[in-house]
Amino acid sequence: MTLANLRKRPQAGVVAASVMAASMWFYVQYVLVPYQQADAARHDRPRGNLSDLYPRWLGARELLVHHRDPYSPEVTKEIQAGYYGRPLDAGRPGDPRDQQGFVYPLYVVFLLAPTVKLPYSMVMAGFRWMLVLLTAASVPIWLGVIRWRPSRGVLAIMLLLTLGSFPAVQGIKLQQLSLLVSALIAAASGLLVGGHLLLAGGLLAVASIKPQLVVPVAGWFALWTAGDLRRRWPFLAGFSLTLAVLLLAAEYVLPGWMGGFREAVAAYGQYTGGGSSLLDVLVTPAAGKVLAAVVILVVAWLGWQRKSAPADSLDFTFTLATVLAATVVVIPMFAPYNQLLLLPAIFLLTRSGGELWQRNLGTRILLVVAAGLVLWPWLATLGLALGSLWLAPGVLERAWAAPLYSSVPIPLATLALLACLGARPLHCHSSER
Repeated sequence: MTLANLRKRPQAGVVAASVMAASMWFYVQYVLVPYQQADAARHDRPRGNLSDLYPRWLGARELLVHHRDPYSPEVTKEIQAGYYGRPLDAGRPGDPRDQQGFVYPLYVVFLLAPTVKLPYSMVMAGFRWMLVLLTAASVPIWLGVIRWRPSRGVLAIMLLLTLGSFPAVQGIKLQQLSLLVSALIAAASGLLVGGHLLLAGGLLAVASIKPQLVVPVAGWFALWTAGDLRRRWPFLAGFSLTLAVLLLAAEYVLPGWMGGFREAVAAYGQYTGGGSSLLDVLVTPAAGKVLAAVVILVVAWLGWQRKSAPADSLDFTFTLATVLAATVVVIPMFAPYNQLLLLPAIFLLTRSGGELWQRNLGTRILLVVAAGLVLWPWLATLGLALGSLWLAPGVLERAWAAPLYSSVPIPLATLALLACLGARPLHCHSSER
């Protein structure tokens, strides 16, 4: 269904998007989770609250309330007792390798400080709803960044599909801080495009609780700032001052914390094998690192070429979308919830679909393939939801991986389409096409 058709029949699009989103939530709750529970039982693998927020929250509580080092082995065992249901035992082959230590910069505790004296069940429920609201709010923010003002019907469809996408559902179910960071990056980008450079820099510094997600976009913004330092210095000032305050405050509450953080990161690399990027998964670790280096160099060259672009130009937003898409491809962690960083790229490509279709046969084929990859998870989950009417639960569980088949190629197809879009001068249209 094209954007023109959606303008004429928005109700049909909203109904279709609602069904697709509901099918994804059904899949996660009634297919994926039961499969994981059964698989854990077969391999004697422990399952506790499995909340990705919990290690950070417990570490914050132990530091701020009981003045204990959150990076210490003792606190790590207490984290495991809640996250897995019991401390991990190296002598049990079914136990996970991920130790669930406090592998975050210490200043994440300042974000969690208001919650450390509350019951974790209340914190977990509240944080889950906060992630829903933040993820929903990021949709109109990104649309504003790329200067697209769709109709209310199209906006509703985008909201439903975003909240009903596997990256969002997975992140919400796990209470993943990546969703918070993605929303902070969106907000910082919106402030920067709106001319509020000091606030944008400060907010991006707060988002650095996940350095691997923030360093690439912070690098692009720093390069852009250098392109016109006389006018753009407030961004650099906001980022630097806020980060300095966070680092100094962390040093005050736990002197020498950076050493513990470095050791935690090194240990994390050992028990997870150093982490695999999407490119490592697609090819081999050695070839993946070479390809990642090529992607980084190409994106850096693109940023250098467009460092003078105004923040409200399509050149700027195109580069921003490309940097975020490249981040998903090259970071040493393949996790679907990080793919929410693809939102600005997907919105930009959706708005520019007509222009890309007119390019050549190769671009049209790539568009069709990319659209199929993006739609596949919903088609698969819809099939599983319908199949649940007559298939036994065990049969459904055996098909648990089907909706995830396109998780690896989606970021690559997105990056390839962005390359096609940037191959010619870009044209910006602020309204729906």
